Amino acid sequence: MSSDDYQIHIPPSFEAVYRDARGRLSVPLSAFRARYELCEDMAQLLVERSQEVHHGQGVSEDIVLQRTEDGLASEGAGFGAAEARWVVTRLAELLDWPWVHRPAPDESAEDHDEPRRDRRD
Repeated sequence: MSSDDYQIHIPPSFEAVYRDARGRLSVPLSAFRARYELCEDMAQLLVERSQEVHHGQGVSEDIVLQRTEDGLASEGAGFGAAEARWVVTRLAELLDWPWVHRPAPDESAEDHDEPRRDRRD
């Protein structure tokens, strides 16, 4: 095995958050991986709560998503604006909710044969 046994696929959409104009990571690789895992975990954790707010309180999908992004991007929340947008875009994908910042499937798919529910971009 190689010295780098990291097995998690990080989607290009998240890489774009941390790559500069020349395509280089703007943070150390270990930090980049840790931030991805945090952001992906946050999106997964927000699924149930978002559904509860939408169905239980009658808040529209777009408002749930916008409030979530605003909260994640707020001072002290621990996420930058670009990360917050990525988390909410991923959340919308997981929920299959429309979102203005969510790319169309044909724009973001690396492999069109890959099932949408398993994609993480």
